[in-house]
Amino acid sequence: MSERERPAEGSPYPFLKGHGTQNDFVLLPDHDGTLHGDLDPARVARLCDRRAGIGGDGVLRVVRTAAYAAAREHVDPAEAEWFMDYRNSDGSLSEMCGNGVRVFARHLLEEGLVEPGRPIPVGTRAGVKVIEVDGDRITVDMGRPRLLGATEVAVGSTRWAATHVDMGNPHAVAFLAEGQPLDAHGPVGPLLEEPAYDVQVYPHGVNVEFVERRGAGHVAMRVHERGSGETRSCGTGACAVAVATALADGRSGVDATYRVDLPGGTLEISWTADDRVLMSGPAVVVASGSTAL
Repeated sequence: MSERERPAEGSPYPFLKGHGTQNDFVLLPDHDGTLHGDLDPARVARLCDRRAGIGGDGVLRVVRTAAYAAAREHVDPAEAEWFMDYRNSDGSLSEMCGNGVRVFARHLLEEGLVEPGRPIPVGTRAGVKVIEVDGDRITVDMGRPRLLGATEVAVGSTRWAATHVDMGNPHAVAFLAEGQPLDAHGPVGPLLEEPAYDVQVYPHGVNVEFVERRGAGHVAMRVHERGSGETRSCGTGACAVAVATALADGRSGVDATYRVDLPGGTLEISWTADDRVLMSGPAVVVASGSTAL
């Protein structure tokens, strides 16, 4: 489409609102890459503003890979027709979003843009993720984790050893000591203040997960996402937590499945013997409309 054919700046365009375990997103259906104006940080922040905008932890632009030059830098259109152009609520780019890609797949199915009952390949800045939908349960093959060693994080004056796990985006997973509560009255703080980390290890920032063990194969977590702050859930974070927990349990190299409780719900994460991470959980689209933000 030529510039003359693009919608006029300031004219309304469609949006949807969805969430995966209460990690919520503004979806912009821009299938042919014709969204007017730039999806710049200021615009993303306006869309995500919970008082003056639509509200969300991030923005998912739904665009065909072939129609978006930046997508083709990461994904071959022959491998994935659709690309998830994900931005954090502050407008910064992110490589991957586990809850977001489930919401993305739900939208594609509900709009008849993919064939029901077949695996759905979705392009991301972390490569192609393949998704399968069975009713309310959506399972994403998140690929192979990268285990990058030990690090350290801090909130205020309290410090924790952490495990560096990359799920296409970086995570620092810290286990609370037995008896350290994960709730608002614990050392993590009522609003999960900006955690401190080694900027040499994470020059582009990091997602930080604090983990409490609940039993065999069962953990709970809170997360501070770079570019968004504390969120109700983080899919890639839950995957990183399951991998770090399996390592701590001596279960790497075998099929290991964990229930991961988050403030917004529960995800099931499996780290398979062939080194794939599978994430299963719900995702819903709850509203649609138009905006000129």
